[in-house]
Amino acid sequence: MLHSFTMMNLNQNQISNTKWIEQLALEELNMEESGVINFSEHLNPRSYLDEASIQLMNQVRDLFEVYVTKFNEFRGNSQSSSQIRIFKISNTVNDFMLFRNSLRLIVSRKSIDCLTIGFLTANKEFVAPRLNIEDHSQSQGVHEIKAHIGPFNKITWNFMGEEIDLNAMVRHYVSEFVSNSSR
Repeated sequence: MLHSFTMMNLNQNQISNTKWIEQLALEELNMEESGVINFSEHLNPRSYLDEASIQLMNQVRDLFEVYVTKFNEFRGNSQSSSQIRIFKISNTVNDFMLFRNSLRLIVSRKSIDCLTIGFLTANKEFVAPRLNIEDHSQSQGVHEIKAHIGPFNKITWNFMGEEIDLNAMVRHYVSEFVSNSSR
């Protein structure tokens, strides 16, 4: 027995983003008006990557804000230098940093397919956060979260070749930042 397929049959999780269909309709309208036809734009991952990296940065920032707000609430004393502050980095789309006791955690969109995360010390050196308990020395540089484009232009974000879990990633960086910025 065939069931009729309607939008009512789909739940919110199945419809992740409708911006692409809106863009498709606008492109068709532009084709009709201009007479210029582009049949392969949907195969170019560049626009998908740009949108996906901005969306990822927004999700990461939102999670950082939730965790930092909770930390500051439980820590108390809003005038204290123990408070973590979040700042937007000017002249960027949505880069940001956490700041406390002269340590900064910089989260930046290096390119449309790469986000970087690292500490900026008072000496203006970039230091990569530790990854595990055996990692006693902090290495120079930053961590890179890289896009992977799969079949049908599906974009996943990976760290060291493995797909990231946003909550686990942000929890790790907030914990590292708190332990390294405490006095």
